[in-house]
Amino acid sequence: MNDKTILQQLDDVLEARKSEAADKSYVASLYAKGTEKILKKIQEESLEVAMAAKDHDHSNLEKDKEHLIYEVTDLWFHSLVLLAHKDISSDAITEEFQRRFGLSGHDEKASRSDS
Repeated sequence: MNDKTILQQLDDVLEARKSEAADKSYVASLYAKGTEKILKKIQEESLEVAMAAKDHDHSNLEKDKEHLIYEVTDLWFHSLVLLAHKDISSDAITEEFQRRFGLSGHDEKASRSDS
């Protein structure tokens, strides 16, 4: 039995793809194309999330939810690819969520030095 979370399992796969050939792995091809290509994919996926959230017609709420979940999953995946490309694990993100848990969003924003 694997005690790792799905994010930790994805971290492992994304790390392994760093040593794969770009023509054999989609993720390896993104790594080979660099940060700009990964950012472009994140931008595309962000737009698809926004469109999925905005453009549903309310006639089939389950289908609308499934579509939004699908698009958010794509966005998260490509965000994880970027993190792995920058040698940042998903654990760093969950730790930051834990740090912020119970902290007012207004207080957290005010604590940033660049706000």
